[in-house]
Order: sequence, then structure tokens, then C-alpha cells
Amino acid sequence: MVDAIIVLSGGMDSAVLLADTLEQGKTVEAISFDYGSKHNGRELPMARELCEHFKIDHEIIPLPFINELFSSSLLSSGEDVPDGAYMASNMKSTVVPFRNGIMLSIAAGYAESVEASEVLLGSHSGDHHIYPDCRPEFNNAFAHAVNVGTDGKIDIRFPFSHLNKRDIGDIGRRLGVDFSRTWTCYKGGRIHCGTCGACDERKYALRHEQGLDVTRYLV
Repeated sequence: MVDAIIVLSGGMDSAVLLADTLEQGKTVEAISFDYGSKHNGRELPMARELCEHFKIDHEIIPLPFINELFSSSLLSSGEDVPDGAYMASNMKSTVVPFRNGIMLSIAAGYAESVEASEVLLGSHSGDHHIYPDCRPEFNNAFAHAVNVGTDGKIDIRFPFSHLNKRDIGDIGRRLGVDFSRTWTCYKGGRIHCGTCGACDERKYALRHEQGLDVTRYLV
């Protein structure tokens, strides 16, 4: 029996969520999505390595239609990812339309198929103002729809929704998460660029200014 399915991107938030859920003694499987983002090629190997480290089952699900049909600078088919602070005015172009809704729907179907009782996603309060499918209104409504649509078998949970990214970084540090084995940069280069909004937020989360961030950046 599996207690929980974790949507694991290979980023720091989902890595901490995985470690925290295992710390609670739950039986876990992870699923990741290859949807054509610029950084999928950097994230997915990290997700795979995390699952190997924790000795849990891992599925990577291809969703090529997102890159082919959707518009976002986060996708390899889109424009350049902007530099600058992690603010709505700057990061709006990185919204992938209804991404979480699509991924959570698939995760819910998978959870029901393997008889898991919940699906966990690591979205946090810092995402709310930029990404509409990370906001509490979406989370509550979607969780209700999935519960109804599965005859009460599946609960969708967002354990970090009340936390900011620095809170998550601190939890991960307490749990011994190796953040050098996670990926954040939206540009998907050889190492983190250090200038895009995602890198800017990662620096804040991992207390870069205090010398605690193990990430290598170009800048």
C-alpha cells in the first residue's frame, strides 16, 4: 500500500516535501512530468536521483502537448525567461496555463490506481500572487473536486501553502536535504544563472546572503 503520491519536480520545494513526508513515516511514490520546460532537462535527473536516494518508486510522465500548444516563456517553445526579482510584473510570462490543474488531475488518477489516499504538491505562499493555480482558492476548489470525483478516495494536499520559500529551505536544512542536488533556475543552463527571478528566490530561500547557499551560480 502507498500512503501518498508526491508531485516531484526535482526543485527544492518538492525535494523538501518528499523528505518531510518520509520523515512522518509515510509510504511514498513520486511522479514527475516532462512537459517541455526549459529546465526539465536539469530538474528531472535531480528528481530521479532523489528517488534513488530515498529508495522509492518514481514515474516520469511525458506531456509533450504542453510545449507544443501552450504559451509561456518557461517552455522551450517560448520566449526568453526574464531576469530580475521574483515579482508578478516580471514573472507573469512564466505562467504555464493551468499546469498544476493538469498535473494534479493525472496524479489523482494515478493515486487512485495504486490505492494511495493522497496527492501532495509543494506549492507555497510565495507563488500565490503570480500563479493562479497555486492560490488557496484554487487549492481548495480543486481538492474538493478531486475528492468528489474519486468518491472520497483521494485527498489533494498542499502542506507548504502557508509557508514562504525561506521557511521551506529551513525545513530542508533541518532534515538534511542536499540542496546541491536540486534545481531551480528557469533558464536550464549548465549551472544556475543567478539572475532570473527563480534564482533570485532560491538565493533568498537558502540564505545566500548568510553564506548558507550551496548552489553554484553564474552571477
